[in-house]
Amino acid sequence: MDANRTMGPQFAARTPSNQSGRHESGGHGSARRGPRGARVRAGLGRVAALVAILAAAGAITNVVTPTRLFSQTAAIVKVDVNIVAKGYRASKLIGTSVSNEKKEKIGLIDDIIIDTNRDLFAVLQVGGFLGLGAHLVAVPYQSLKIDDEARTIELPGATKDALKGVAEFRYRT
Repeated sequence: MDANRTMGPQFAARTPSNQSGRHESGGHGSARRGPRGARVRAGLGRVAALVAILAAAGAITNVVTPTRLFSQTAAIVKVDVNIVAKGYRASKLIGTSVSNEKKEKIGLIDDIIIDTNRDLFAVLQVGGFLGLGAHLVAVPYQSLKIDDEARTIELPGATKDALKGVAEFRYRT
């Protein structure tokens, strides 16, 4: 038995007529193997054929012909940071007591909501104790009067009883 054949092509002896170390006897896969470049080209040809078949079947159209689904640009707008700094942080407003013009406490700000039209609403927690049994109502943010000096938030014309009669607000999950 030929030693090259039993040990496999990786151990084939190199001879002057066989510098690559491949079998000349037609042993283990020698008919399939050509020079390395030919194997790579053949492999790429098979991959290209497979991609073409899958693309024709519609299985990988985005891979073969990538398309931009959404195009978006963002405009940079100059903002006066001094004006923004004088604004109110939602995180600081949440939990703040809200009273009416008679200085009667009517609730707490539970959250600030921006709707799909970009309008602001304050969600007030009316009644209850430590959040239990509280009635949530949404009021337009513009209806609140914020007094920076007195550090108070007022909802003119509101009473606890009137707000408890308003439809209850429920958060979407």
